[in-house]
Amino acid sequence: MSNTPRNTTRRPLRSVLVALLGALVPLLAATVLTAPTAAADPRPAEAVPTATLTEVTNFGTNPSNLQMYLYVPDNVTPRPAVVVAVHYCTGSGPAMHSGTEWAQLADRHGFIVVYPSVTRASKCFDVASPQALKRGGGSDPVGIKSMVDWVTRTYSADTGKIFATGISSGAMMTNVLLGDYPDVFAAGAAFSGVPFGCFATADGSEWNSACANGTVTRTPQQWGDLARAAYPGYTGPRPRMQVWHGTQDDVLRYPNFEEEIKQWTNVLGVSQTPAATDSPVSGWIRTRYGASGDRAPVEAISLQGVGHNLYAWGMADRALTFFGLDSSGPSPQPQPGACKVTATTNAWSTGLTASVTITNTGTSSINGWQLGFTLPTGQTVTNGWGATYTPSSGSVTATNATYNGTLAPNASVTIGYQASHTGNSAAPGAFTLNGKACTGS
Repeated sequence: MSNTPRNTTRRPLRSVLVALLGALVPLLAATVLTAPTAAADPRPAEAVPTATLTEVTNFGTNPSNLQMYLYVPDNVTPRPAVVVAVHYCTGSGPAMHSGTEWAQLADRHGFIVVYPSVTRASKCFDVASPQALKRGGGSDPVGIKSMVDWVTRTYSADTGKIFATGISSGAMMTNVLLGDYPDVFAAGAAFSGVPFGCFATADGSEWNSACANGTVTRTPQQWGDLARAAYPGYTGPRPRMQVWHGTQDDVLRYPNFEEEIKQWTNVLGVSQTPAATDSPVSGWIRTRYGASGDRAPVEAISLQGVGHNLYAWGMADRALTFFGLDSSGPSPQPQPGACKVTATTNAWSTGLTASVTITNTGTSSINGWQLGFTLPTGQTVTNGWGATYTPSSGSVTATNATYNGTLAPNASVTIGYQASHTGNSAAPGAFTLNGKACTGS
């Protein structure tokens, strides 16, 4: 088989381990919809990315038969950075691509995204076997390292800008990759994970109930030694780590968050006392260790009252800033605000256009907005303007464009979209602005 990328139409296989990590992220389709023609709307259309997800075969040593999916943006930078985005249990590389914004961020910043994909029945990554917890030991980490090497060779990627991120099982693998290959990865961002080695088993099982339940505790030194043992004798620089966890996580329980902090502060040789603590978004507590800026050695974000499915749009933007790939900092995070929405449609036999006007009826500015609404059954958004729309049917979220993200008190913004329908051409309903219900008219 050729080792060149090829377009893929592979669909995720049926989950067989829903009972293990069944409460996982309900990922939304992440396609950025394009503007209609000038005849339909006079505003200039934004450039439409033509890059697609491809599969790469024969990429190198691959002891556990992983699949490699790749996203290379149209305008990739010279010596690009590489982000390895690792899926959750029951997921796949294509699902991680469609359900997170890493491809959109790659379009914006010119880096390459690798999406490893498990082929074993569980669709969970191996973070438990002795082979997985040792540099070059075998299993999934070796295959992922081969993917990174293939991209580095093929695209002359910057070996100082290789990053890992993941959700749930992918978050656990992020911890493992940073432990096994500290000379490869510059930083990681783990969403709902556990420390390196916490899931270790000796009986071939992929699941460690004690770790999942948050009952495995160690001293910082013990956790640090466990990570260092993956690559004995290594004395070079260690990757920085960002960890995220919900306080109500009932799959990989919240004590794992504190254990991750113990481990990576020790590995990186910084104090467990935060250098800075803040709340960048309501309900978030962010602590930084070893430094107070965006690229501290360790950054930890605790989400109050949030369960295992904590990943939400915009979080990858903050991980990107932690990686140092977005010097302008993260996009403004949505702030709740009072609002009113007016929506109208103009329909024909099988299609319609909709105009939606959002008004800030509060007393303070909204910096960055996301409008949630429900499309009537049978309607599917085919393109849009003034916002990005994901997914294309059902419960849709419209996220502000770069030029209209600020809404002053009493200010309005009008967005719109074109949609197909199967008979019901009614306007959308059930509007929320940044999670707060809006009045309609």
